[in-house]
Amino acid sequence: MISHGSDTGTPLLIAHGLFGSGRNWGVIAKRLSDTRRVIALDLRNHGASPWQDDHSYPALAEDLSEVIDSIGGPVDLLGHSMGGKAAMVAALSGANIRRLIVADIAPVTYDHTQQHLIEAMQALPLDQLSSRAKAEQALSGQIEDPTVRNFLLQSLNLQDHTWRLNLPALRASMANIISFPEVSGQFITQTLFLTGANSDYLRPEHRPLIKSLFPKARFAKIPNAGHWLHAERPREFEAVVRVFLDY
Repeated sequence: MISHGSDTGTPLLIAHGLFGSGRNWGVIAKRLSDTRRVIALDLRNHGASPWQDDHSYPALAEDLSEVIDSIGGPVDLLGHSMGGKAAMVAALSGANIRRLIVADIAPVTYDHTQQHLIEAMQALPLDQLSSRAKAEQALSGQIEDPTVRNFLLQSLNLQDHTWRLNLPALRASMANIISFPEVSGQFITQTLFLTGANSDYLRPEHRPLIKSLFPKARFAKIPNAGHWLHAERPREFEAVVRVFLDY
């Protein structure tokens, strides 16, 4: 958990995506903390958080609710990708949330899997790697995209020769991660579904379901951005988040 700013306004809680951590959001969290406290979490099985066999969205949502309760008041909650699904389940489960931002994900089951990335990470001979550059080179044989390789390597602890990811649990839970649980009820507070214009994670056919669960949902797109919209267009992402939280 990384915290920036003071308790002058409604705190903002940030939940990262699969294979991420709170550190990935450091720059945006620090910039947004000029008017509020911003807390970037490590979700379970990621970063410095505890490892658990259960990586279901109800479990992730319960973790978020516990953090919100520990803060002691309503929060604004921002979740990206897997973190966005966890945030939606937390909101629909009655967590104390003032406003919700869901970044580039929908409450649906997807047909893609990230098992190949887990297999690539598990195949690395960590005890033989003395630098991040060598690790990046070793991953390049299985993962072509250098952006993805560098993102994954942010979770590599070279000193301990370990991943800051519970790869076995994430691998066993992949079917849950790409799905969305059966839910009931509605979240009737202001919600923003913010997507990258070049991403297809949230499609027009998803909107009726979203509106049935989040009646006050609004939709916005960031031009020239894909699924990693906060990393690709951080200033634009920050600006949209500010407008939504402050209006």
